Parts: sequence; C-alpha cells; structure tokens
Amino acid sequence: MENNIYGFKALEFSGKERSLEDFAGKVVLIVNTASGCYFRRQFKTLERLYQQYKDQGFEILAFPSNDFRNQEPRTGLNLETYCKIKERVTFPVFKRIHVKGDYIHPLYQFLSNKDLNGVLQSKPLWNFHKYLIDRNGKVVDFYHTVTSPMSARVQRKIQELLSVK
Repeated sequence: MENNIYGFKALEFSGKERSLEDFAGKVVLIVNTASGCYFRRQFKTLERLYQQYKDQGFEILAFPSNDFRNQEPRTGLNLETYCKIKERVTFPVFKRIHVKGDYIHPLYQFLSNKDLNGVLQSKPLWNFHKYLIDRNGKVVDFYHTVTSPMSARVQRKIQELLSVK
C-alpha cells in the first residue's frame, strides 16, 4: 500500500496518463469538482488560491466526479472547455473519475482511508472535498465542501507547509 500520492496516475483530457510523481516536492491540494454543483463557485476561489501560492511550490489538482447527484454530466472536451473557458482555471484538471463506490479511483481509495487528526475516515461526502498534501506526498489534512479554499484555516496550513523545505 502506498504511503504517499506519488505512486498514483490519472488521465489528462488528452488521454495521456500522468504520474502524480510529477508533483513531488510541491504542496498539493486535491479536490473533487462538479460543474453542476452549487459549490462550483469554488472554482474561482481555488484559482485565486492557486495564483496566490503557485510560485512558492503549490499545486491544485482537480478531479471532476459525477458521484454526487449526477452534478458532473460533462465529459471529455465539453468538461475541459467548461473548466478552462467558463471557470478560467489554470491548474490541472483531470478526466472525470469516481471518488466513491465500487469503481472508486485508486487515488481516492487511498485518500479516503486516511485516519487524520483522530478522524477515522476522510471520505468525500460531497463535491469540492479537499485534501492537503505535503511536499513528501503525504496527506496532512482535509476540508469538507463548505470550507472555502481561501479560508484562513486552509491558507495557514498551506503557508506552514510551504515554509518547510
């Protein structure tokens, strides 16, 4: 069993498989997204957060999912266009995956089984659930949907992790 995210791969919209090892040494926020979700406004705050910290070694990885009330009906070019043109995100967005259930992506199987801060499980309960990963690829915290990416709590933890080289 992996002890960090670097052993996992995800599909880019081009169909190319990308290793999460490409993000080694960076602080990473992993988030499951959905374009039809009420919380889709977090695309804008995620982009703001990304712009604020990307030059310091911070990355956001978005994983669209249709697992919660079919709120991500888009796939392929339609989904890629929505994220890049409509929401204007510049951070990596991968092909749609499952974040729960029988067909859960291996990355989310790994993320969901973490016992963090005395919490027995950190499974996403809805869209825009966020996992914070340190520079060694280890999950250090998670934030439920209602937590804004720009919240002081999230930013303090990112700043703390960025200061560790």
